[in-house]
Amino acid sequence: MFNKYKYTFISKPPACYFCYMYFPGFVEVGASELLLIAFGLSFIGIMIHYIINVFPLANKKETERSIKQEPVSVIICARNEDDNLTEFLPKFLVQDYPVFEVIVVNDCSIDNTENVIDEFAKIFPNLKKVNIKEDDYYKHGKKFAVLIGIKGAQYNNLLFTDADCFPADEYWIRDMSAGFTSEKDIVLGYGAYKKETGFLNKLIRFDAFLIASNYLSAALKGKGYMGVGRNLAYKKDLFYKQKGFSKHYHIQSGDDDLFINEACTSTNTAVVVSSSAVTYSLAKKTFIDWKRQKQRHLTTAPHYNATSKTKITLGYALQYAFHIFFFTLLCFRETAVSALIGMVLKMSLQMIIFRKASKKLNETDMWGLAFFYEFILLIVYPIFHISKLFHKPNKWKN
Repeated sequence: MFNKYKYTFISKPPACYFCYMYFPGFVEVGASELLLIAFGLSFIGIMIHYIINVFPLANKKETERSIKQEPVSVIICARNEDDNLTEFLPKFLVQDYPVFEVIVVNDCSIDNTENVIDEFAKIFPNLKKVNIKEDDYYKHGKKFAVLIGIKGAQYNNLLFTDADCFPADEYWIRDMSAGFTSEKDIVLGYGAYKKETGFLNKLIRFDAFLIASNYLSAALKGKGYMGVGRNLAYKKDLFYKQKGFSKHYHIQSGDDDLFINEACTSTNTAVVVSSSAVTYSLAKKTFIDWKRQKQRHLTTAPHYNATSKTKITLGYALQYAFHIFFFTLLCFRETAVSALIGMVLKMSLQMIIFRKASKKLNETDMWGLAFFYEFILLIVYPIFHISKLFHKPNKWKN
């Protein structure tokens, strides 16, 4: 009798004994069933992630232009950007807006950047140049250039972009400044990449679209955590109230996202969605150049607040878990069909949500293959993160 019970105890784990004792109809769960359950939970998590972090943007109404148009200072930092300024600076200077100035901070350029600014200043009286000279004893990053631009700004409403960017049209300032109110000190817009041919261009644009969908949706819910310097606005009063970049000045990058992560509250941030409230820049032409750009951007993420880092990490973890479980389930004949059904369902729901979001950001060619681009990003992101460990930023570049 003792041996009989001993054998039973060994063959059935204690947890199963509990189930058999109180639930006589209990059927033991095997490895394939556990994988299916985990696959289903990751699917549910991703859908919740899309609803929370993409759907708010997809459901956002287009911003109406404000009748009240306060003066605006547009700040552009440039280092060796003579070609880009020659091509793009006039697009900012001819904006359809009653009162604005464009401040170009010439940060230690050794090319013809200063001459280009001077020539345009002869035509446009609202263009202002600020020079920063090279100092052998003091090395600085972009934050110092941004700070100099802010100090030189005449108006309280500040609108930021980069020298390699251009506005969607002549109503860019008008639509972005519409986000400013007595309660809204921060305005977030979309910094896109120009549509060109090639797979890499589509992948870079989708990456920017996906990131923007997340941080714009978060801001719409009153939980903003970042912005991008290609298209960002805030009030000078807020900058000084936050003591500028003092808390993270020692970090080379982060003049945009780290400041917003620190200064954003549940009530002080507006999101502007319109076809005009967009800036475009040229995407990198090679994977190596894109990797270097992403390395600079990724150096700031570890300095976000704990809530922001947790949310971002959880979103990626769910994606990795879903795909790992999917490919694992395909290896078992009894679970392959269920895995395929789950993938098709995920792709379908993703396209529905992303289709609406892509329309809001004028990226209408993104949603159809969103599942494919997203999968490719899951492959290349680890490359960026690993290479970031060996990246030592020593200068800034737009």
